[in-house]
Amino acid sequence: MSDPAGVLAHRPGALERVALLGQDWDHAQRRQAGTEARMLTVLDELGLTGLVTSITGLSAIGAAAIPAETGDPSRFATARALDEHAGLAPREKLSGTFTGRTKLTGQGRPGLRLAAWRAVWGAQQSNPVYRARYQHLTSREQNKLRPTQAQTAVAAILRHLYAVITTGQARDPVIATDGKRGQGLPAAA
Repeated sequence: MSDPAGVLAHRPGALERVALLGQDWDHAQRRQAGTEARMLTVLDELGLTGLVTSITGLSAIGAAAIPAETGDPSRFATARALDEHAGLAPREKLSGTFTGRTKLTGQGRPGLRLAAWRAVWGAQQSNPVYRARYQHLTSREQNKLRPTQAQTAVAAILRHLYAVITTGQARDPVIATDGKRGQGLPAAA
């Protein structure tokens, strides 16, 4: 370290490595942009872009990642079956009089869980329904959830996508908030 000649001798190699890292970064960004463009093309070809983006805060890329992981959501009989496929269904631990903690099964497709979690993370920032649910789950007095647990609970976006895709109807914020139409209630989602 005290020899300045050693530092000078290694400087060209260090600069070359930095240049190679920059090239790798550019290559990765180009590949990502190409993949995202192909995902959006498929979503457009299926006629789903308008439907999936009717969920406030959900980007077309975030939505496209979910069918990319699971295939056609309409192949599942129910939205709950899609949750189970992702491993987001709760599992109770019961034995006799013992009642343990309810946890997610963790079975299913980890890539689908990750895609749902990422989609919710982005949507939660601009979707008042998701944001309010997250706030409620992390701030309630009884059975308060940790942030990651609440994020997973809000991952009901899979159910919303299932409903939008299988019915072919855009998400209606009035129905999403209270289940009733024409009541003059503010649209929350």
